[in-house]
Amino acid sequence: MTDERDSLKAHRLARDCAAVCLVIACAGCATVREYIPTIPPPSFGWLWGDKKPGPLPELAASTTPRVAWQTQVGRSAPGFAPAVLSDAIYAAAPDGTIMRVEPASGRVVWRISANRSLSAGVGADANVIAVGTDKGDVVAFDTNGKQLWTARVTTEVIAPPRVAAGLVIVFSGDGNIHALSAADGTRKWVYQRVSPPLTVRNYAGGTVARGALFVGTAGGRLLAIDAVTGIVGWDATVASPRGSTELERIADVTSLPTLDDSLACAVAYQGRLACFDVARGTLNWSRDVSSLYGMVADGNHLYVTDERGAVHALDKATGASVWKQDKLAERRPGGPQLIGEHVGVVDVAGFMHLLARVNGAYVGRVATDGTSATSQPLALAGNALWLSTSGTLFAVTAP
Repeated sequence: MTDERDSLKAHRLARDCAAVCLVIACAGCATVREYIPTIPPPSFGWLWGDKKPGPLPELAASTTPRVAWQTQVGRSAPGFAPAVLSDAIYAAAPDGTIMRVEPASGRVVWRISANRSLSAGVGADANVIAVGTDKGDVVAFDTNGKQLWTARVTTEVIAPPRVAAGLVIVFSGDGNIHALSAADGTRKWVYQRVSPPLTVRNYAGGTVARGALFVGTAGGRLLAIDAVTGIVGWDATVASPRGSTELERIADVTSLPTLDDSLACAVAYQGRLACFDVARGTLNWSRDVSSLYGMVADGNHLYVTDERGAVHALDKATGASVWKQDKLAERRPGGPQLIGEHVGVVDVAGFMHLLARVNGAYVGRVATDGTSATSQPLALAGNALWLSTSGTLFAVTAP
């Protein structure tokens, strides 16, 4: 128990020091709220400095994952999640590269330049592709890569836009959410919310489903916003800030919510995991789990990676613990994704590790390019898809 407490204290100290350094770095900024000090996830190497990941755990492999295909996009960064559609994958890089890829083979259909540096990307539907910049520019293209329009939001775009219901929904660094017409970029609505003085940067944005935008916020809230009108349908508490300092009071939702026909679930850093009735926003259950990385669900369970690197399976109906796997903690794994009968996580050195859904047993792994993922892996026809910080788009499969 002493070693565990010492490890937790060291982790908290590293986190607090990182945040304090950001506060000092922002001392010359016009306002702190315009450049909110942030704490990116440990899977991006931020909290750990030059500390190397721990050794690979012993593995008695019962399955052999493999890279189905890989495609070079361009050196990347957090916030550059690809967009997956049934007939296309779109990916972008900070240097302005945007590309369309065939989902089955990874073949590049086209590659263009946005002619500007990008801060997040990419969002897409069957007609429109959208990316954002650190100057607040939003640029839209058609599915052949032809530019359609540009628009401007209040501050830098920090997460991939969501394109749905004839709208391009954009998340800016000041905490505002902007809905622009997918046809011409004109503003349809803006949701404004005052952010706490210190927040964890939300690279994930939100999810559009059932005609609503579901998005987690700084301060531990989960919102359901009518996508067409911008009216808040419900506003629920995932976690309440606690503590005597701003650092201790960080309780932010920084990952995408998980949705099904009846539940909307979200998890907060230094907070809880909570599931709500998807239509009414009433609380079904909650658990004390802190995470920066996100979660994924199947018919029965929620799978989440906590802030210390342990992967949990929880009963989706009650929140009861089903299993916990902490063999990968020193490898600093990110958010989970389902791959066949397994749960996959990508560690800070680019290994995809597989855990059995039924009991959390560590059953397989595959190496990639030695760098972490820019976001939680996405589902791709039973495979897992992610972009590495070195700029490679990987599709990994498991038998």
